[in-house]
Amino acid sequence: MNIIIRDNYDDMSQHAAEIIAAQVRSKPNCVLGLATGSTPIGTYQRLISMHKQGLDFSEVKTFNLDEYYGIGMDMEKSYSADQSYARFMYEELFKHINIKPENIRIPDGLTQEPDKFCQWYEDEIKKAGGIDLQLLGMGGDGHWAFNEPGASLASRTRIEALAEQTLEDNYEAFYKKAGISREQMPHFAITMGIGTILEARSILMIVNGAKKADVVAKCLEGPVTSQITSSAIQLYSGKATVVLDREAASKLKNLNLYITVEKTRIAYHL
Repeated sequence: MNIIIRDNYDDMSQHAAEIIAAQVRSKPNCVLGLATGSTPIGTYQRLISMHKQGLDFSEVKTFNLDEYYGIGMDMEKSYSADQSYARFMYEELFKHINIKPENIRIPDGLTQEPDKFCQWYEDEIKKAGGIDLQLLGMGGDGHWAFNEPGASLASRTRIEALAEQTLEDNYEAFYKKAGISREQMPHFAITMGIGTILEARSILMIVNGAKKADVVAKCLEGPVTSQITSSAIQLYSGKATVVLDREAASKLKNLNLYITVEKTRIAYHL
């Protein structure tokens, strides 16, 4: 695992975007796993700038981690629900780059057959050849996607009930300002499982902010546990890169070691 510390959110976002851009340049028809939430917005903004300078997404395929169940992309009206993750991705990234609509996959929160859809989503990932690079954030309780505390570390795409911490975080970030009550917001979601995520060829996790410093330390330096599903990164056998800002990294016991290792990698072009 390569842990990279950057001074602030902007620097973290820039570094993450450079990693994704390098993947796209090296394999123009790569498969990207994408995340929603406030953390990746800066990364997406930088990818948009890179696209304007020539970064080509025309052959890229994407799979999003999750979507609220009960809202989502209406195929007749297209990105109709203001609070859906489908609309988030359209507004924050897809409408600004030259990705083909048929190459975009987002869990269907409006499906009437969720179990059948979840199996279809797993099959589509395999059909695409698997995910080359999976972008991940981290919830306030250390979860990946909507794999809440207690979720199996071998889990696959499925419907998951949202934990209280997740409901509170998402209400404050997305629903409160829209005038939607906490009771009205979705309490379930379709999510890739931890087992699905760990099958990606490489992982890029980005986390910022002092309020996540404690859980970052537990994720990266504590025991692997289903109570902090992102701690499964310690089991990952592929190339994992974690990019943190200084605040998110502040509680790491081995912080100085990570900084030294990064300087050594740079010095020796590793």
